[in-house]
Amino acid sequence: MINFFVFRGVLSFILIVLNTLLCFVPVIILALCKWLLPFTKVRALLNVILDRIATFWIGVNNINQRCFGKSAIDVTGVNAFEKNEWYMITANHQSWVDILILQRLFNRRIPFIKFFLKRQLIWVPFIGLAWWALEFPFMKRYSPALLKKRPELKGKDIEVTKKACEKFQHFPVSIMNFLEGTRFTVEKHRQQSSHYQHLLTPKAGGLSFALNAMNGKLHQLIDVTIVYPEGIPSFFDYLCGKISKIKVHIRVMPINDSLLGDYQNDTEYRAYFQQWVNELWKEKDRQFDVMMKGEGSTI
Repeated sequence: MINFFVFRGVLSFILIVLNTLLCFVPVIILALCKWLLPFTKVRALLNVILDRIATFWIGVNNINQRCFGKSAIDVTGVNAFEKNEWYMITANHQSWVDILILQRLFNRRIPFIKFFLKRQLIWVPFIGLAWWALEFPFMKRYSPALLKKRPELKGKDIEVTKKACEKFQHFPVSIMNFLEGTRFTVEKHRQQSSHYQHLLTPKAGGLSFALNAMNGKLHQLIDVTIVYPEGIPSFFDYLCGKISKIKVHIRVMPINDSLLGDYQNDTEYRAYFQQWVNELWKEKDRQFDVMMKGEGSTI
């Protein structure tokens, strides 16, 4: 006999696949049009339509999660946003579920969220091509060993960041940056000798480059702290409805001129920015304990 939770998770996953296939066809057709018609105004219009298709896709997935996932999300902090504002979003990263939670929280409330993705993810069936069509920035990271052998590769990832962000200046967008760079595990936490109890060490460089590449368009940073009181879930556990409660705290802070500068060459600015990020992460680490005791509004 099939376990009820497993049946619910399989059905939820099938519906996500069907929704993806439904939206994939128009996304690819429009992406080809954008490639064949490389005119600025045409591309801008097609980008708006593509983002709306993706917003519809997320909306259907959100209904799916509410019907099958059954997870209650307790939210504290800021809960009012603008649809015509440019936002930078940061969050701690523990599971693929984080992305579903962020989409569930912010879909249709802020401009469509663009994630920085590892280049390997472009090969994910259907979704990888959709991310490419939606102009998600794909990052190719180089190991210290490879950079030592091929020093000409140093800074290539920064160039990709700048080129990606230049495309986001023409219409409102939300840019997501997981500062830890990878999902939290106890083993990674131990290997890093992280100074934070619940978090991995944040990487400040990518955030600085993104902020500067937007040439002052970004005025607000949304900082999201996600806690799973029952333990970090797998993607399938979430679809099965095995996670009864998730806690989220949201705060918004201004991005002022002091956060902009030459991260590569200005040592004083680099030290200041790293300190600012470390303070951000210290507060996030403290927030974990508060969230375990606090109450929020379920959405």
